[in-house]
Amino acid sequence: MKKNLVLDIHESPKKWSQLFLFAIQHVLAVLVATITVPLLIPGLPIAATMVSAGIGTLFYIFVTKRKSPVFLSSSFAYIAPISSALAVGGVVNASGQAANYMTVMLGMGMVGLVYVAIAILVKVFGTNWLNKLLPPIVAGPVIMVIGLSLAGSAINNLTNTAASPDNYNLICILCGLVALVVTALCAHHKEGKMLGLIPFVIGMGSGYVAALLFTLIGHTWLGNSYFQIINFEPLVNVFSDLGRNLFNYKMFLPDTTESFIFLRFEQLKQFNWADIGQVALLFIPVSLVTVCEHIGDHQNLGNIIGKDLLNEEPGMTRTLIGDGVATALSGSLCGAANTTYGESVAVVGTTKIASVKVLMTAAIMMIVLGLFTPLTAFLQTIPGCITGGVSVVLYGFIASSGIKMLVNKKVDLNKTRNIFIAAAILVSGIGGLVFRFGNILITSTAVSMIIGISLNLILREKKEKSAE
Repeated sequence: MKKNLVLDIHESPKKWSQLFLFAIQHVLAVLVATITVPLLIPGLPIAATMVSAGIGTLFYIFVTKRKSPVFLSSSFAYIAPISSALAVGGVVNASGQAANYMTVMLGMGMVGLVYVAIAILVKVFGTNWLNKLLPPIVAGPVIMVIGLSLAGSAINNLTNTAASPDNYNLICILCGLVALVVTALCAHHKEGKMLGLIPFVIGMGSGYVAALLFTLIGHTWLGNSYFQIINFEPLVNVFSDLGRNLFNYKMFLPDTTESFIFLRFEQLKQFNWADIGQVALLFIPVSLVTVCEHIGDHQNLGNIIGKDLLNEEPGMTRTLIGDGVATALSGSLCGAANTTYGESVAVVGTTKIASVKVLMTAAIMMIVLGLFTPLTAFLQTIPGCITGGVSVVLYGFIASSGIKMLVNKKVDLNKTRNIFIAAAILVSGIGGLVFRFGNILITSTAVSMIIGISLNLILREKKEKSAE
């Protein structure tokens, strides 16, 4: 595998300022998706999700011996299992939201055990059996599905229609396109220039400035609500009582309404262990599928940095343990399930900065953001259209990486079997085919991978007849 990196995995930026800027763009790239998962699951704390993402990433980097530069954060695949687990037993919080954190902790613990078990199998029997299940003709299109299936989310954010089609706003689109174009320009002219190494920071900053001008001039001065792109309410709420709101430490303290962690241990005393089977059915089937997603992400990252992360160093055993146990740790902190983030991989691919030290710094930043309320409040003011504009590049890069894998591995698309496998994966994944078994939901990305693996096993390669 070829590589053309500005900073390799073992290298570090020369200046602290560069380290900070390189790290913050990873945070910005993953932040929206990180907080979106708890926003979609009422009752799941946002602050705990951010903190657990940082801790999980640091644990993963430690287990993989600092040889795999990827950020771990909230997994969308576990939205349905976590939502259902919170509702088990009818436990609710003060706001009337489902809040059985004990079942979530147990479910994520099971996910960790599944990952560790598969890691042990890989250690004993090697990776050939997995390579046969996930050859490039399966992994490439699945990576494309991962990126393209998120395209709708990016466009909805860009057009401001994520909540309702009636919210369509041309000013939002303009601000998002400013972020997109500036990001692309910086990345395009990156040779020897500092701006090219932090395209996402510059791009999102430019989009935010444009949104700020429209908000101040159009909304504040002229009184036209159509121009209100930025909502400053999170900052106003924090600074109205900064002494009490400076650090979000209460979630770690007992006997407070914000303490999700100790509330969960109180629930342990009342937990109905007859529900353990239901919890297993919610989480284990999904974990078996996200293992395949884990492999696809690492194959994609490996192609970018020019290293075989699964078959060489650090090896699939370590990556699986790092990813799975990180999810179990997140469950103990009442955060969302963790997974390797394609957005972070896209940042590495765009900037060619694969320094693990940058990823470690980004993880520490995420922990600080989860605890330091003013910074969290400021990030919450970043309009969805700005992140949507940048996501057009990020998600498109993920999809393009799948095409690149097919090209680099020289997959012959003139073969009918390969066309059938790729076509089935792309249509089922992008079309949104899901499997539902009662409360169990297998996402379209996972279903497309299952179909691809099945077709690859059924449509065996024809053996060439030897010439006499």
